[in-house]
Amino acid sequence: MSVNWLALGEVFVVGLVAVAALVALFALGIRGVSQRVTARAEGGSGVGGLTVAVVCFAACCAVVLYGLSLIISR
Repeated sequence: MSVNWLALGEVFVVGLVAVAALVALFALGIRGVSQRVTARAEGGSGVGGLTVAVVCFAACCAVVLYGLSLIISR
């Protein structure tokens, strides 16, 4: 049995980048929610924070669903 180390390394790097991007998007979404709560407590509308949060969480869902579709299709 032979291991294709180049392919294994490629999968590792792509997975690492994807996880880092997903965590960054989720953290940015949490920050958007936090900004909205802060703005609402100070009497503002918080629309900017809510917009950021919705876009980031939607992107997270899209990435997860894309990954699931790749797994299920094989």
